[in-house]
Amino acid sequence: MKLSNPTAEIYVPDQTETGKALQRTTHMAIGAHQDDLEIMAYHGIEACFQSQEQFFFGCVVTNGSGSARDNIYKDYSDQKMMAVRKKEQKKAADVGEYGALALLDHTSKAVKDPKNIGIVNELAELILLANPGIIYTHNLADKHDTHVAVSLKVIKAIRTLPRDKRQQKLLGIEVWR
Repeated sequence: MKLSNPTAEIYVPDQTETGKALQRTTHMAIGAHQDDLEIMAYHGIEACFQSQEQFFFGCVVTNGSGSARDNIYKDYSDQKMMAVRKKEQKKAADVGEYGALALLDHTSKAVKDPKNIGIVNELAELILLANPGIIYTHNLADKHDTHVAVSLKVIKAIRTLPRDKRQQKLLGIEVWR
């Protein structure tokens, strides 16, 4: 699969071929930010941890450029912060033994644009390839506008799929506030 951003990537901790890694997915989480997956999809990560039958696929939609900059990060540029957040998420995927991790690298502005269907199409393609039984995403009542925008794009993506390819469960999880 070709992701839309040149800096986007699919990371596979156990180095299985990407197509096979996605096809073995049983649990998938689609979050806005690099620290959202481990909060919203703990259940799925834990269910798949050290399993040979179940595999977790995490997908982070934004690039981390808007991350808070306190303490040691106070002088970091957007580019440097994006590199830090990508590295953090890959470490989480390693520790959690994810089946795969997609880092889509979109800006929050692009995600919040209701006319941006490119992200919807990209998510639909990932969901179709992975074909998970369960998807975790943000709660539609979340107070963070980027979280809500990701949820809406996930719902739109699922609605583009043929009915027989839709997930058994879609869970909206509160992550922030």
